[in-house]
Amino acid sequence: MSALNQSAVIGVIGAGAMGAGIAQVAAQAGHQVKLYDNREGVAQTSIDSMAKQLAKLVERNKFTAEQVQQILARLSVANTLDELSDTGLVVEAIVENIDVKKSIFDALETICSANCILASNTSSISITRLAAGMKHPERMVGMHFFNPAPIMKLVEVVSGLATDSDVAACVYETALNWGKKPVYAASTPGFIVNRVARPFYAESFRLRQEQVADCATLDALLKGAGGFRMGAFELTDMIGHDVNYAVTCSVFDAYYGDFRFQPSLIQKDLVDAGFLGRKTGQGFYSYQEGAEKPEAQIVSVSSSTNASNIQCEVSEEIGHLTGLVERLSQAGIQVTKASGLAKGYLKIGSALLALTDGRMACERAKDEQLSDLVLVDLALDYQSATHIALSRSASTSEGAFNDVVQCLDQLGIKVSEVVDSPALVVMRTVAMLANEAADAVLQGVATAEGVDTAMCFGVNYPKGPLAWAESIGVADVETVLRNLQQSYGEDRYRPSLLIRRIAMLEGNFHVQ
Repeated sequence: MSALNQSAVIGVIGAGAMGAGIAQVAAQAGHQVKLYDNREGVAQTSIDSMAKQLAKLVERNKFTAEQVQQILARLSVANTLDELSDTGLVVEAIVENIDVKKSIFDALETICSANCILASNTSSISITRLAAGMKHPERMVGMHFFNPAPIMKLVEVVSGLATDSDVAACVYETALNWGKKPVYAASTPGFIVNRVARPFYAESFRLRQEQVADCATLDALLKGAGGFRMGAFELTDMIGHDVNYAVTCSVFDAYYGDFRFQPSLIQKDLVDAGFLGRKTGQGFYSYQEGAEKPEAQIVSVSSSTNASNIQCEVSEEIGHLTGLVERLSQAGIQVTKASGLAKGYLKIGSALLALTDGRMACERAKDEQLSDLVLVDLALDYQSATHIALSRSASTSEGAFNDVVQCLDQLGIKVSEVVDSPALVVMRTVAMLANEAADAVLQGVATAEGVDTAMCFGVNYPKGPLAWAESIGVADVETVLRNLQQSYGEDRYRPSLLIRRIAMLEGNFHVQ
């Protein structure tokens, strides 16, 4: 089935921020749109607000005044559900309550034609459950937009057990025509994004709970090394801890208490205290008038040593740290090959530097009988990283650690030393994101391409988790996960069967 013709009328139920945004998207794509809300006057108020927002976009040369007039002319208020009888697609965007939603769809089945597609913008309710008991469950589909709908590109097209594949294909193609990035997903708890994103929050929360680093430092590392737009603490402050915690609990409960999705006690404390983030003025950070956001903890650089005089040697196979070695050379620091160094090691002055493999520095130093060991965290791109985490074993001298800090400072990279912890910060987060993404693919929730697209366009990740795992090396990611699991002795860090399989086959998630 191809996309809906532009002549098809679109119905949107719910004139809140999400419903109004969806209505705007459809109207911008050329459809006549009917907006319904059971609260008197709310639909018209939303359209009026939309007009004001669009006028601002005219001032910024995003639209012409004529285009805005055309968009607004396509928007109208439906005063009753009966006025949606001529629609080709109805998108429901109301409260996340299954009984309320089902009552709406029961009514729509008697109002709309048999060819009308019924879609829910739900982020957490099973499409299969919503369709259960309907006369035509095959026309029920999830069409999950992300807020704000006019800006965010992703649309999860979610199929329940009864959803007709042609219906899902039509919604997919329609979303494409609306300028969106649609992905197919099966109706499982959290769909793609709300499931795969859980470790992004969970690992930072756990690192904070274990006093590995403070919130500001962890956030800064995820941005400066990981390339994420926001860290977990500032992001959940913006989302609202009541909302984020509720989603985590919902996914945790839906998966029968699987500890991969275990909610965080420190976030629960915030919710219990009413510290919900920006909207209440207090979350992990204070947003009260005059409050200053704390700064990341940065290692001060000793001026006693000139980085240009520090000798650097690199093993024949340096692996994922190639970009860092190249950056050292570009900064005028001489780097020579050393056949005596083990694979993956870089000798900086008296320090042995290696990318974390998931073991604590103290454990790795003991296992390999190393002295002056310093572990470096993963970076999205070592050539452009601005901030990075280091940890060291107890036997590492101040002089050796300072040699590494001095060289990184020469490259313009800030250093935060974190408490010796498995997989540091970015590597730990990315490995767990990749693990959850791999399980989603393994269980048929989405394809590898679909998962990566969803995470890039739904939550603005700098790279899809599975593509990121491939760039690190799937076998290396599996090693990190196994070491995390051994360190904690918890099922939470078990490697996905798909990651294990691909690691053994030395393959990739994506078809090359």
